[in-house]
Amino acid sequence: MFLARPWAWRNQVWETDHAQAPVLVDVEGVARRSWITWLTDCATNVINGVAVTAVLTSRELVPASPQNLADFDALDCDDRGLRDVWEALVVTGCGEGGAAGCERSGAAAPAEVDLSRTSVQPTTWPSRQQHAGGCTVEDVGLTERITYLRESWRPGHALLVIPLVLIAVITALDILLPEDIFLGPLLVMAPAITASFEGPVLTGVIGLLAVTAQAYISLNSGVLTTRNALVQIGALAMLSALTVFFCLIREQRSRQLARVRSVAEATQNVLLRPLPDQIGPLRIASLYLAAEDEALIGGDLYAAARIEGGTRVMIGDVRGQGMSAIGEAALLLGAFREAAYQHADLPTLAAALDQSLSRYHADVEPYDENEARERFVTALLLEIPDERHISRMTSCGHPAPLLLSQGHAVTVPSLHPAPPLGIGDMGPADYTSDVFTFDAGDALLLFTDGVIEARNRGGDFYPLVERAARWTESPPETLLNHLRGDLLAYVGGHLGDDAAIIAIHRKPITSP
Repeated sequence: MFLARPWAWRNQVWETDHAQAPVLVDVEGVARRSWITWLTDCATNVINGVAVTAVLTSRELVPASPQNLADFDALDCDDRGLRDVWEALVVTGCGEGGAAGCERSGAAAPAEVDLSRTSVQPTTWPSRQQHAGGCTVEDVGLTERITYLRESWRPGHALLVIPLVLIAVITALDILLPEDIFLGPLLVMAPAITASFEGPVLTGVIGLLAVTAQAYISLNSGVLTTRNALVQIGALAMLSALTVFFCLIREQRSRQLARVRSVAEATQNVLLRPLPDQIGPLRIASLYLAAEDEALIGGDLYAAARIEGGTRVMIGDVRGQGMSAIGEAALLLGAFREAAYQHADLPTLAAALDQSLSRYHADVEPYDENEARERFVTALLLEIPDERHISRMTSCGHPAPLLLSQGHAVTVPSLHPAPPLGIGDMGPADYTSDVFTFDAGDALLLFTDGVIEARNRGGDFYPLVERAARWTESPPETLLNHLRGDLLAYVGGHLGDDAAIIAIHRKPITSP
């Protein structure tokens, strides 16, 4: 990455590159992927320091890193969680990584990281001449440059052979065929075809080659200075220029559309934040399939909150689908993220969410009374204590989760559902908290009705219980990958309703 930058873009003293490590580190009960930053001496192209941080390294941290990165206090940083990540993971060599033991940090490490093999070490690097096995920018840069060239060559570039072959074949045939047969005007196909898969620059190059070929045909026939030949060459040049002009307009609109999509995706990601990979003793994976094209979210929702001694999770489904249901979904998500920490039990939390949604309906009163009566949200609230092998749940008109146990066993916990949220004034006494066993090694599968009501071409509902039983021993991410592929294949690639699934796996408690 460093060598790929133009010289004018580089610093004069040091340069830096970032990469996100494919390693999970436990930070206050949450698994986070750390960032690796390596520092390069621009005079010698030697990598003389490596930093590992919870977030992208700031400019204030970078200059201090080559001195002694193992001395965290020298960095004078108060970033929350950064100290734990630094003390739990340090990179000690080029292309080699190690996680530090917990002697200093006291933090628990996830199962993916072996903390017994390395210890915290300074990452000050010897010079290139002193360290024969050292790592320089040239060592890293060769691979980076090959990767950069490979990624910069788009598959569409291979299609350039088509217009080039067309130009060569048309030119050769026009020269070889009798003089009363004119194939030169067909050269306009070359820039026209190129515009369908390339930008204005390459389209202009192909257009220039086509005009040159037309001029060569006329020169070979001895008619280059005739009015007919000049008109043909001028017409081909004008058509090529118009093609390039429309390519420019298309690219401009494509960039505008890309910016709009980027803003829309960022907005949707803010509304429906991805769940962390790990919360306390729980490993979590989530899946969202929106029914509307180009949408990342719709009427389904989920959220998680880390409370004292446990974790609370909510999954819900707004009546309706797509973008029209996002308003209520956003309101309920915000209400849960605030109320989850304020209420002692799930029935009280459910009543608070119902009041928030009812106030929203009163403020945004629909014109149609029938529509007003049908505005509601089904939700399932879950509370999982860290120490006790149980789970509490309160259902507001939402389907019960599936409990996946070892040996391909799937059970449905007993559920006493209450009415959905937002249909009237409900108090804590109107909601029931059901308790069921959730042992270490088990997994919970939470879902919305878009999953179980999905139909195949024959009109049959998706058999979630039967399909989930195939992968009860898979980790959460693998389980959801299997379900996603199987569900989309079952419905023919497109869902009729938004669908959301959460897989929660309780890790076995290891004795110290």
